[in-house]
Amino acid sequence: MQGKHLYEYAVIRVVPKVEREEFINVGVILFSKRAKFIGMKYHIDKNRLETFSTELDLDLLDETLISFERICNGEKSAGAIACMDIPERFRWLTAVRSSCIQTSRPHPGYTANLEQKLETLFGELVL
Repeated sequence: MQGKHLYEYAVIRVVPKVEREEFINVGVILFSKRAKFIGMKYHIDKNRLETFSTELDLDLLDETLISFERICNGEKSAGAIACMDIPERFRWLTAVRSSCIQTSRPHPGYTANLEQKLETLFGELVL
């Protein structure tokens, strides 16, 4: 596996009614400890989400995903969590929650190109 990076990824999901456990994938977070990499991509398809649930606050959803992105990027304006090291940030972002924004359990893999793998996963699981 020389030249390949071990990574973990989790899918970001919108769960409008937590008690029903129905969701729509809106993003992906990918992390590699050895490569010191964390990246995130998301897309809010307003029409799809409004069809799924009329009760969603799409502006709040967008703000929350922007804060996830700032934490991934380590922006100090995102608070103390963004100042943690990369593995801690990934674990915090993928912690089990009972809110309307959740993530899947992390899944592992190997790739030679982390950026490309993030794009591929995003295309396969979100778009």
